[in-house]
Amino acid sequence: MSEKETAAMIPYYVHEGEMNRMERLNKRWFISFLVVLAILFVTNAGWIIYENQFETVTYDQQAHYDTPVDTSILNNGTGSVYYGSDYPAEGDGAGEEGIGQ
Repeated sequence: MSEKETAAMIPYYVHEGEMNRMERLNKRWFISFLVVLAILFVTNAGWIIYENQFETVTYDQQAHYDTPVDTSILNNGTGSVYYGSDYPAEGDGAGEEGIGQ
């Protein structure tokens, strides 16, 4: 038997009915896609508006020293950095060579 002989004969009006049904289904999927896309944009815009109501505050802090600080004394290549009371005072015998030893 050939392929043509085993194929079922489908009436034309049944085929047209299936095509109409498929067109309606495709239209529904396309409308659903547009609705989901619109909802995505609306929710993103809502989050942007919500986040923009908060004010961003930045602080610019600067260190204030009583005396000018020589950065070569703070870090003389050994990786030692002194903060606050750890900073060697002048006249205690800790020169540039004495720091970190």
